[in-house]
Amino acid sequence: MLTEMASLQPRECKLTKKEKESYGFCLRIEKFKSGHLIRNVEKGGPAEKAGLKDGDRVLRVNGIFVDNEEHAKVTELIRKCVDSVVFLVLDENSYENAQKEGVCFEELGQKLPTQQQAEHHLPVANGPSVPIPQLRLCYLVKEKNSYGFSLKTIAGQTGLFLVDLVPQGPAVKAGVQPNDRLIEVNGENVENDTHEEVVEKVKRSGNQVVFLLSNKESDHYYNRLNMELTRGLASLELLPHKPRSLEIKKGNNGYGFYLRMEQNGKGHLIKDVESGSPAAKVGLKDNDILVAVNEESVETLEHDAVVEKIRQSGQSTTLLVVDEETDAMYKMNRRKQYVEPFIQLLSPAPKKSPAKISPCVYCHKKPVQSPPEVPLATHHNEEENHKPRLCKLEKGPNGFGFRLNAIKDVPGQFIKQVEKDGAGDTAGLHVDDILIEVNGVNVEKEDYENVVARIHDSGKKLTLLVCDKKAYQYFKSQKIPITTSMADALDESKDPPAYTEIQAAEQPEPQERASSSSSSDSDDDTQL
Repeated sequence: MLTEMASLQPRECKLTKKEKESYGFCLRIEKFKSGHLIRNVEKGGPAEKAGLKDGDRVLRVNGIFVDNEEHAKVTELIRKCVDSVVFLVLDENSYENAQKEGVCFEELGQKLPTQQQAEHHLPVANGPSVPIPQLRLCYLVKEKNSYGFSLKTIAGQTGLFLVDLVPQGPAVKAGVQPNDRLIEVNGENVENDTHEEVVEKVKRSGNQVVFLLSNKESDHYYNRLNMELTRGLASLELLPHKPRSLEIKKGNNGYGFYLRMEQNGKGHLIKDVESGSPAAKVGLKDNDILVAVNEESVETLEHDAVVEKIRQSGQSTTLLVVDEETDAMYKMNRRKQYVEPFIQLLSPAPKKSPAKISPCVYCHKKPVQSPPEVPLATHHNEEENHKPRLCKLEKGPNGFGFRLNAIKDVPGQFIKQVEKDGAGDTAGLHVDDILIEVNGVNVEKEDYENVVARIHDSGKKLTLLVCDKKAYQYFKSQKIPITTSMADALDESKDPPAYTEIQAAEQPEPQERASSSSSSDSDDDTQL
């Protein structure tokens, strides 16, 4: 056994990616094989550059032994490493031979000499029970016109430090610790700002402010791994206001609330929760803001698409909601820069590991059963951007500005004849794009006539989820469901086109919409 252990040569691979890049590989579990396998290493991607090879088995992630962990837990651990991650891996032959010999893989990283561990940036900590140091998000509310701390610069050290904490003052109540280093103020990095610039930003925040903080332990840990300190590494545990995940079972009269889309920028609002209804029993409240349905973000969807998602849930649905105070707190921390802070709270997290904010702009709904393959957002360059696109169109006198085509006996529809400068063109539609969703409803398996009917029933506004052929083939080959949450949304600051046009070979008469109640011409209001 000792000889076998000595002959094994695990490799440490550090993967580093840019903000819109990804790690460039898939992590899989496979039938008749053990361990977490590296597959589909993309040429030129961070994984290949770091030395990962097809068939490698991941033993440790940032020093944490994962060989015996559930696959979903390992992928979640990797996804939380937003900028870089360190793997300890064994090549395929070594892993399988060592397994036959009964080698204890956990000892491979654990038994390295102390100096070698330091050189390889591997924590001396043994196993996943030791928590990784986390940054902290703290929400401070002024009391008596003070936050209860002072800012200090330290010679030879980057950034500003929070000192002179007032006992039981706002800073202490928010979770600030003496000598914490300030990373962000309201979502904006201030590590390289001057003392005066930071003070001014805190003053401009008013009576509330959100700090991203690190301490000496966190700084030391992430500096050894050469990881940038971002909110993706932060715990949400100290934030006083949190989203609520509510599972509602439908009663004889529905769920017992109205969903309203108001033209005030607040999003999808819960209204008129009926006393004693299923919604009331689980704690849904008037003016709650709906963030996700069944773990999928609905913040960018139109009212009808959200209603359809809830109705498709069957006899029960899970809603992620926030009250106005919680929504304001997350917006203060520039929530619009990321979509997942709420979604991640729905996912089972490892014990002693609080949910974290992620700067990812995609939120993937977890499958009911662990899939055989979990892709980790494979790296692509600008010419190979494997993402669906969310295109929002507004109808003019002549329609939506594109033709929808289908091939007989072939499932699916695709875009043709996109009118130059029309709504489709402006929204980002391209010729030969494959249509995935219409107003949030998947139409990949629907008949052509039904899809055309959905488009015509949309009224003046239409949201299409589309994929180019190359991306579509990639997702299908990897068996990845294509959803709105994966898409790059249209920049909504751009004005919609003045006129558009849609053409179809045979256009059915518009169908009647499902009845809904509306409190005003400018609001969408649907009973559920």
